[in-house]
Amino acid sequence: MAIKYQFNKISMQYIRKQLKIRQTALPTIKSKESALRLTVKKQKEILKRLTGKFDERIYSLSNIMRLWGEFPEEIFSLKEVILNVKKIAGVKTPELEKIDYEIKSFSRFINPVWLNTGILLLKELTEIITQLEIAKRKLIILEYARKKTTQKVNLYEKVQIPEFSDAILKIKRYLEDVDNLEKAGQKISKQRQAAQGGNS
Repeated sequence: MAIKYQFNKISMQYIRKQLKIRQTALPTIKSKESALRLTVKKQKEILKRLTGKFDERIYSLSNIMRLWGEFPEEIFSLKEVILNVKKIAGVKTPELEKIDYEIKSFSRFINPVWLNTGILLLKELTEIITQLEIAKRKLIILEYARKKTTQKVNLYEKVQIPEFSDAILKIKRYLEDVDNLEKAGQKISKQRQAAQGGNS
């Protein structure tokens, strides 16, 4: 959408102010975009690493999967996932603080011997899955912020700054033309007065 302006000094001052705001902000927004681009790349690597870790762990447990049928479900439960907020390039992202589990007491005589190991494995898997979900969420947030920042850079750089500069130039030329016409009119008026004064 093209900017609206009037051909006067007040409008030109306003447009100059808007232009200066954008020219001053542009380097900061560009560096934020660059930081976000780098952060998104790193976050994708983290996500890939966590996915690989999860896949490896599941594969390593595949040979004992039949044992999980003996695992009493009521013993282990995820109680709470506590998150913190971490700012990355000015963007708020979730960060895992801790995971609280609820482990009910059980008889070591009645239940399978490997139950303690099973609980440790469940804790490990829960942590990997939680980190994986947080990493996915973080990537979505960062990619959205990067996209918005890129749009703002493009808006300032390719649309608004050129439009404001062009508007200032047009207003300046118009005001100069008006000024030149006034001066020419005054000159003609003086010449007429001088000619009339000379004739009388």
